Amino acid sequence: MTAVTLKKVSKRFDDVVAVDGIDLEVLAGEFLVIVGPSGCGKSTTLRMIAGLEEVSAGEIRFDGQPVTEVSGRNRDVAMVFQDYALYPHMSARRNITFGIGDEFNDDEILRRGGTAAKNLWIEGLLGRKPAQMSGGEQHSVALGRGIWRGPSVVLMGGPLSYLDAKLRVEMRSELARLHRDIGTTTIYVTHDQTEAMTLGDRVAVLSEGELKQVDTPQQLYDFPEDVFVATFIGDPGMNLVPVQLSESEIDHPDFSGTVKGYSGAQQNVIFGVRPEDFTISAESATAAENTVTAELKVSEALGDSLMLHCLLTTGESIVVRSPPRQDFRPGTQLELAYDPERLHLFDPDSGAALYHGAGPSS
Repeated sequence: MTAVTLKKVSKRFDDVVAVDGIDLEVLAGEFLVIVGPSGCGKSTTLRMIAGLEEVSAGEIRFDGQPVTEVSGRNRDVAMVFQDYALYPHMSARRNITFGIGDEFNDDEILRRGGTAAKNLWIEGLLGRKPAQMSGGEQHSVALGRGIWRGPSVVLMGGPLSYLDAKLRVEMRSELARLHRDIGTTTIYVTHDQTEAMTLGDRVAVLSEGELKQVDTPQQLYDFPEDVFVATFIGDPGMNLVPVQLSESEIDHPDFSGTVKGYSGAQQNVIFGVRPEDFTISAESATAAENTVTAELKVSEALGDSLMLHCLLTTGESIVVRSPPRQDFRPGTQLELAYDPERLHLFDPDSGAALYHGAGPSS
């Protein structure tokens, strides 16, 4: 197992800064997910770690040893691409072991290829060609090609993107199991925050080439360090509303309540609450103290919950996750209660977090 360290790593394409001075420590044996929107620099970061892209500035180390100037072929990394790139005329066994040099003899290649197939539960596919496989089976063969010789680091560039929703869920579980069984340091890139939250031991959030926050999935969700992380992590993201504070009292036409424990001097703030931390006020004992009045615009039934899209008189929209099987009609004025222990405050200029409530109760 190999630790991977990025120190002030940047990548520029002429005048465009794709990656801007990233400091990142990937622990040995960790499954780290890099997540962010399209164009944020996550794939470029992965390619620099792989040695497929030159570093403009900074340094990359494997187990403390600099590899910035080492060619990709000599870094002992395996990469699983978004496009599985299987050879259509070759069997799964040959795809898994293709391109191996003289470092292994034929018997060792067959043994290791069989071990990879066993770890991936695809022993019955070894004689098939890609056209005879499903998308999930092709994905497993591509994984087998990456892991069969025991690389120091496995890099994955959004390999689940081409799969349908049901198969993505199944393959997420398969990837988690595989990492648990093998334990190789793995860096996984995706724009899908659900993949990031379900797969990563830790998650690194990128935006416009900058590293915003690195933490466990639950810490990212409960204690985002800025507005971008608050809105990007979670589906839907956190509700954000500009408010004024007057001696800890919220000053807004549609809000009432007190921010307990906030001692900051800044009174012009952005108020943040996650959709599930609102309730219809009649259901909440704290309704009289911490409420929001909003007009319902759209109600989305998701089976296990309702998504209520509401509008404040000041023009901001908020989303409330409510229990299912309730009849809310557009135009209804809703009295919503929010949990004061789960609210957040952010600086309206920098976007940085100013205050977090106690977080979810244990």
